[in-house]
Amino acid sequence: MGGTVQTDIDPRSLIGRKAYDRDGARIGTVDEVYLDDATGTPEWAAVRTGFFGRDAFVPLKPSALVGDTLRVPYERALIKDAPDLGVGRHLSPEQELRLYHHYRLDVPEDPPPPPERNPGPDAAEGSGP
Repeated sequence: MGGTVQTDIDPRSLIGRKAYDRDGARIGTVDEVYLDDATGTPEWAAVRTGFFGRDAFVPLKPSALVGDTLRVPYERALIKDAPDLGVGRHLSPEQELRLYHHYRLDVPEDPPPPPERNPGPDAAEGSGP
C-alpha cells in the first residue's frame, strides 16, 4: 500500500522512478521534479513519456509512491494532453496555472503580502520633539 507523495521527500529520490496512471498503464519515467517557490516542497514531476519523447507534467500532491513507482491518479489520455511546457527551466506562475486548470486542481492561494510599514504622521522625516 502506498501513500501520497510526502512533502518532505528528497526530490532527487523521485528521479528515475517509473510512473503509472490510475489504471496501472505505464506513463514513463520521472525526469525532473519542480519545487513550489514559496514552500520548497515537491509540486510537479516532469515524466518522460513515449508520446513523441516529450515530458508531461504531473502533479505530485495527489500522486502516491507505491513501492518504487509513482502512481498518478489521472488517465493516461489526460496526462498525454497536458500542456507542453518544456523542461529544464523554472515554471512561471502562468504555466503553473495552466497545469492546475488542466488537472482540475484547486489553485493554491498566494500567501498574503507582508503588511506595509506605514509610519504614522508623527514619524515623518525631519520631525522631532
